[in-house]
Amino acid sequence: MDLGLQDKVVAVTGGASGIGRAAVEAFLREGARVVALDRDAAALARLADEVEGVQARELDVTSAADVDATIDAIVDEHGRLDVAVNNAGITGGLAWLHEAEEAYWDAVIDVNLKGVWLCMRAELRHMHAQRAGVIVNTASAAGLRGGPGVAHYVASKHGVIGLTRTAALEYAPLGIRINAIAPGTVDTPMSDGFDVERREDPFADAAVRQPHPLRPMATPAEIAHGILYLAGDQSTFVTGSVLSVDGGFTAQ
Repeated sequence: MDLGLQDKVVAVTGGASGIGRAAVEAFLREGARVVALDRDAAALARLADEVEGVQARELDVTSAADVDATIDAIVDEHGRLDVAVNNAGITGGLAWLHEAEEAYWDAVIDVNLKGVWLCMRAELRHMHAQRAGVIVNTASAAGLRGGPGVAHYVASKHGVIGLTRTAALEYAPLGIRINAIAPGTVDTPMSDGFDVERREDPFADAAVRQPHPLRPMATPAEIAHGILYLAGDQSTFVTGSVLSVDGGFTAQ
């Protein structure tokens, strides 16, 4: 199936590992020109060594100046930006809301929500001028449900969905499509870290902590398939949507 991604210029934040890396590899297989963006220099170096054809650049999505300069540089080099996948995210710590540290809130909101907003703002400057483009934001099944012990993370992902829907309405008249993907638990380094935190999880018995109906977790590649669908020509009438890839979690 031709997704129409041959020679498309694609930027993926959080692209050095997990879902982001899987998306980078999937876009490359479709013939896209892919720039992987990440703040982890070591992971970027591994990606560049192991994956042929990827362009790797360091990026801190919480820095407006860094985001603007990086997106501008991509467009200056390639002439346009066709697809942006705003995937960078962190989890923070587990805690009752009344015991949560302010640092948890600040760090998670800064990366997961402000970072997506900063990236969208920079990307849409160019897409608005082009009158074309596609954005896929990585939200979460937690953006569609509550999640005890992770109010900061849940709030950030609800915010990503709100940003996605609002921007989709703003830019639909220009033909720019903006959607979100909402993964369930995925077998990534970030999920591994969350499992360590769960050893002292005060809400270990909560429904949201249990395995998904289909199976315990997804592979990064399964989420990447959904991202490619939203980015490609098979979804040309899809905008403002949230694609759940969660093994039935939000169907419960």
